[in-house]
Amino acid sequence: MTGFHDILFPLDIALRSAGGPERRTEIVSFGSGREQRNARWVHSRRRYDAGYGVKTIAELQAVVAFFEERRGRLYGFRWRDRLDHGSAPGGGPPSPRDQPIGVGDGVTASFALCKSYGTAFAPYQRPIRKPVAGSVRVAVAGEELDSNAFDCDPVTGIVSFHAAAVPPLGAAITAGFLFDVPVRFDTDYLEVDLAAFAAGVIPKIPLLEIVP
Repeated sequence: MTGFHDILFPLDIALRSAGGPERRTEIVSFGSGREQRNARWVHSRRRYDAGYGVKTIAELQAVVAFFEERRGRLYGFRWRDRLDHGSAPGGGPPSPRDQPIGVGDGVTASFALCKSYGTAFAPYQRPIRKPVAGSVRVAVAGEELDSNAFDCDPVTGIVSFHAAAVPPLGAAITAGFLFDVPVRFDTDYLEVDLAAFAAGVIPKIPLLEIVP
């Protein structure tokens, strides 16, 4: 991912902010009242507003400094989504059996982290490209591997097994992890009105997920 700074947006501000996933659905309505719905995007894209997390002048100054170093929309960065930043259901600690990421064939040594949403009708599999370094746990055929048996790239989310630990044919591979969302500022103009801020008006600080 080009134009990306591997740095986390101030966590205390991020955890008080607002936002969530966005989909793009095209709806064609017919004269009969029937409609045809088509998904324009394979993956959802998340939007956030960091302004809700800014409560003090010091925090506002920290965001301005962060914005300036990112050069506005030029460079992306990591964002911690308070609602959804781990592999375990209900926000529990990661377990090596949380999420299926592949099935071994005895040869393939690299697998991409992902997280599944839903079960019965149309489960969605979300690629995880920014895992938190040191948080990834992996199991093969239900047995957790020692961390020396694999590497996980925190920049791409690719798990690479060492030669002696390549998953055998038919073995289920699962993983647990924490992760961040790659985002960028969705504006090149950060409007700061100190008079309005002192009166309780929340500044707008829009962020948009980066799709590779």
